[in-house]
Amino acid sequence: MKRSFKPGVAAAMLLCIMLLISACGGTANTGSVSKNANSDKSAGSGTTGSATNANSSSGGNEASLQTRTIKHNLGEAVIEGTPQRVIALEWSIAEDLLALGVQPVGIADIENMKKWVALPVEIGSDVVDVGLRTAPDMELLASLEPDLIIGLDRNLESNYETMSGIAPTIAFNPYPLEGEGNHYDAMIQSFNEIADILGKKDEAEAVLKQLDDTYAEAKAKLAAAGMSEAPFVLAMGYSNQDAVVYRLSTDNALAVKVLENIGLKNAHKPQAFEVYGFTTSDVEALPAIQDANFLHIVQDDDNVIDNQMKNNAVWNSLNFVKENRVFALGGDMWPYGGPLSAQIMAQKTADLLTQ
Repeated sequence: MKRSFKPGVAAAMLLCIMLLISACGGTANTGSVSKNANSDKSAGSGTTGSATNANSSSGGNEASLQTRTIKHNLGEAVIEGTPQRVIALEWSIAEDLLALGVQPVGIADIENMKKWVALPVEIGSDVVDVGLRTAPDMELLASLEPDLIIGLDRNLESNYETMSGIAPTIAFNPYPLEGEGNHYDAMIQSFNEIADILGKKDEAEAVLKQLDDTYAEAKAKLAAAGMSEAPFVLAMGYSNQDAVVYRLSTDNALAVKVLENIGLKNAHKPQAFEVYGFTTSDVEALPAIQDANFLHIVQDDDNVIDNQMKNNAVWNSLNFVKENRVFALGGDMWPYGGPLSAQIMAQKTADLLTQ
């Protein structure tokens, strides 16, 4: 028997069906909104992913757009994401960036850096010279629109507040006090910190591995030549008002640690701790260390070894002079640099002492 629905009942049932469909549609929309929200989040991560992919082509690092607060020698710097436009106000910092595959937008005193610092990586032609390391051109610096400024506390402290208003600014101290470490460890630490900030940890690891490999090769070469634990003195020589000045490197110096890493021993022992890693002296201080090999850094246009020392009686009486154990590392061997300078010094010293 057929049943017939009353109009009122039919209308009520139709209404229920419409509400049910609407509710289901609402659930679908909610799912859609949730999915889109996740897509937006992924898009944000996608920007991070882009940075990661760009980095992964040279190391597979994980970049992040998170905000980080970096504590440093002059305060704190708040950094958002991965800096892309970096200014280096110290040559060692510029070297670190170049070693990591990063061309700074600006470097302080590029002309003199090229004179004093030999590197296997060229400074890009579009990198801007922003002036002196201790007194950069602040207007020019600001015009480059950096998102990070890095230097040493000694060349940032007078302008730190102004620089921090331009971009996050980080100051490193490469000269630990007595009992607080040495210049080499400080260099490695700052190099790794810069790599972390720039999302270049893998690149940093590769650079330091290559440095360790160079140490091992140089050490083996010296050992084969019977030069293990050979004593040395590392001196930077220059003229000062017609007098010859020598900076004799002390045990806490970065360059001394480099040479110790290839099996050599520093013969110069200062009377007191030298925070900057050298004792300032003259030729009269050299007889005490004349049995060591004399490694020197002098500029071609101020070659005190070939000029002033040539006819100096004290100099000519020294054992390392008479025995031809004076070795020129070159004026562009920078003893205050980063891992690239360290690698060059280790390699060149081993070659000089075994030639």
